[in-house]
Amino acid sequence: MDSVTQPLVSVICLCYNHERFIAEALDSVLAQTYPNLEIIIMDDCSTDNSVAIIREYLQKYPQLTFLSTGTNQGNTKAFNTAWRASKGAYIIDFATDDVLLPERVAQQVAAFERLDETYGVVYSDAEYINDEGRHVRFHCQRNRAGEVISFAPSGDIFHHLLGRYFICPPTMMMKRRVFEDLQGYDETLAYEDFDFWLRSARRYKYFFLDAITTKRRLHASSLSHQLYKPGDKQLSSTVVVCEKAAKLVQTAEERSALTRRLQYEARHAYLTGHYQQAEQFLNLLRQHAGLGPVYQTLHFLNKLKVDLRFLRVLYQKLLSR
Repeated sequence: MDSVTQPLVSVICLCYNHERFIAEALDSVLAQTYPNLEIIIMDDCSTDNSVAIIREYLQKYPQLTFLSTGTNQGNTKAFNTAWRASKGAYIIDFATDDVLLPERVAQQVAAFERLDETYGVVYSDAEYINDEGRHVRFHCQRNRAGEVISFAPSGDIFHHLLGRYFICPPTMMMKRRVFEDLQGYDETLAYEDFDFWLRSARRYKYFFLDAITTKRRLHASSLSHQLYKPGDKQLSSTVVVCEKAAKLVQTAEERSALTRRLQYEARHAYLTGHYQQAEQFLNLLRQHAGLGPVYQTLHFLNKLKVDLRFLRVLYQKLLSR
């Protein structure tokens, strides 16, 4: 099958102040063995030297498309602008501080071509690297035979996504139709992953591809590392996503998963001093499943803003030993 008959894949390369990493990131996209690529670089108004580096690539590789938000708008808005300008049957949301392995696109397209129309997302294993590009760990746990032993389900995984984290977001390839059905990411949110997972998994199946396809860079300043820290804006978005989830659940299994999620979020919001968000999670929990004695007590302590943040710090120290 030649590049004319192979499905077009749009790689949306999102950049915001990635001057240290963008060359390696773009090189990894250009090195893909899959021939039918649309590469769109979307800069979200970087304030470092990223755009100068991008312009060097544009001169060298005329097949690249460059877009700019003009003003910093955040990941969700920037990505939506780019995917709406794209044409690919499959889409990859690629941050330009990460790295794609050469067979990434080819492997995921091949997986999609084997699946039926009910599947909308393929995800895989990843290697985590630090700012210097050194290995930190792999996303999936494997036994001595190399088999994945950590949780990585395929099929209808809506209830799993409600209850726990197990997908490494930059490993996902998504059908264009999924974004069209969802009308893209929710631009009112501070982050996109949890909301996208739930809304897409309600309509489409997911497939786990047992391969390491991506290197994900870990930063101390990344959004995931800011979660539950003072001033974290992601918690308010999680409240909104949980409100949406309450309207999507259909089965007893899904209701149970949402209950666990709300309990988890309420505990962590309270134990990190985010009393307003803890109150919102507890109110959702009350409406959804009721408050048992433990969460009635938590609600009482939260109302009084009794500061027990030291308990979470102590717990994390014990885990790190």
